Amino acid sequence: MPTLKFAVLAGDYIGPEVMTEALRVLEHVAKQEGLTLAYTRADVGGAGIDNHGKALPDSTLKICSESDAILFGSVGGPKWEKLPPKEQPERAALLPLRKHFTLFANIRPGLLYRELADASPLKSERIPDGIDIVCIRELTGGLYFGLPKETTTLPDGDIQAVDTMVYRKSEIERITVTAIAAARSRKKKLCSVDKANVLETSVLWRKTVSEYVAKHAPDIELSHMYADNAAMQLARNPNQFDVFVTENMFGDILSDEMAVICGSLGMLSSASLGAGKNSLGLPFGLFEPAGGTAPDIAGKGIANPCAQILSVALMLRFSFGLEKTATRIEAAVKKAVTSGVRTGDIAFGKPSVGTKAMADAIIANLG
Repeated sequence: MPTLKFAVLAGDYIGPEVMTEALRVLEHVAKQEGLTLAYTRADVGGAGIDNHGKALPDSTLKICSESDAILFGSVGGPKWEKLPPKEQPERAALLPLRKHFTLFANIRPGLLYRELADASPLKSERIPDGIDIVCIRELTGGLYFGLPKETTTLPDGDIQAVDTMVYRKSEIERITVTAIAAARSRKKKLCSVDKANVLETSVLWRKTVSEYVAKHAPDIELSHMYADNAAMQLARNPNQFDVFVTENMFGDILSDEMAVICGSLGMLSSASLGAGKNSLGLPFGLFEPAGGTAPDIAGKGIANPCAQILSVALMLRFSFGLEKTATRIEAAVKKAVTSGVRTGDIAFGKPSVGTKAMADAIIANLG
């Protein structure tokens, strides 16, 4: 069995609370399956600013570089909102990590158990069996990273801001490979989302995805959809998708919409995989819950740890090759929630449990 060497970046507010429970679940599984854990904790986000003067301290980056994966919490909050935008935790921690490790592929499952259908703003008749889809988002290209990116004062005194959307064929092919793998692990159905009717980058995107799938994955059923229509279709009938792949900005927007229709952010995990391999020859990745730091409930012991625990499962699957172990954890979470053990965000007025009790129930289901 491999040694699981990873960095633990718990972050801010509820980050450390849910991380504690996720590690407790992992330690239980490791003991059961004879796995060796070798993880190192490090500050990031607001904790990094408070203790080291910046959101991504050099010492934290070094620890991450010496690890096979990063288990990430959540960063940011009102305490640091007065800092210049470039120094705030969300921007000064996550974006540099993505860039440093070329974390180009974000995999976000959109999962809503049938028993939690009431958590979704969609009418139950639209999702009688819940929701089970996956968003594959390109993370390191497009509008967020393209240059020039600047605000200038024009000769006539007007002010102009410029962001540049750039994509290369190689970047599009790289994310298409990830999307094909995801589609093959499910229903072999892939939808590529773009704006090829108005954007040059999307014209290249659609052409590249079409040619790559035709050549390398003829077994995959490929369709295309404009981003604005995709947003509408997610709200109308989300399960018409199985896996969808899209560029950075569209993926940012659509994956957040997907999170909303799936109910609580406390249930949604994500994986960001890098171009490089770890010491095991598997993808180096960063694994995190989809939600934020929830300052309003921090310290109360009521945060939902499920997303962080499910992020552990994704780390085991992608960066350590432990598919069966990952599936065990996912099944234990599902059994706990569907049997009625709920934190406040998914209790719908029924009795709720705290962060630790939720993890206890998941551990009990692991045997």
